[in-house]
Amino acid sequence: MIAAFLGLRLYSVLGRRAEQEEEPVPTRFDQPDSAGKQRPAPLQPQPAQPALRPRDTAGLPIAVEEGLREIAAADRHFDLFAFLEGAKGAYGMILEAFWSGDKEQLQQLCDKDVYESFASAIDARDEAGETLDNRLIRIEETSIASASLDGSTARIGVIFTADIAAVTRDKDGNVVAGSLDDAVESRDIWTFSRNLASAGPDWMLVETDEG
Repeated sequence: MIAAFLGLRLYSVLGRRAEQEEEPVPTRFDQPDSAGKQRPAPLQPQPAQPALRPRDTAGLPIAVEEGLREIAAADRHFDLFAFLEGAKGAYGMILEAFWSGDKEQLQQLCDKDVYESFASAIDARDEAGETLDNRLIRIEETSIASASLDGSTARIGVIFTADIAAVTRDKDGNVVAGSLDDAVESRDIWTFSRNLASAGPDWMLVETDEG
């Protein structure tokens, strides 16, 4: 995963030109803390749902549907549509935090292993004197890749298909790779996890992979 970020394979500019103007990333789930500073709100359960609706799981593999139903049975507040909307917000926030080197924000949204991988990549980038001027142009599609319940731990894998423009600058601010005029389509599979027995509502990023 570190190599993927260091190599900027997912965010290189060797792909197609973006066909639309830049659009804002959907819901960022920011909320002010007691000091008035904006901070990311976690993915949270919604009001109690009777069960997963047939349209929620239409077209999904049987194993994925069964996993979602197990999660919904264990957590009556679980709502798949709300989860996907929150996952899209988290995807944009985590990418932007990595690109800008915001370790504090990454630590709030990722588990220990994923955070340490991101932090190591940020440190290597800083040591090389490089900065990223990347932009998430749009998230084109999200879909469920996997779902399981192990004891009280729920895990849901989400496929993100997005257009990303990337620029790498050296220590003097000169562009050494990429162009913001071009964007490449990336496909990532990120897995989020939550302990349903915990009082905390947070879904954390626990794994990243290439789609």
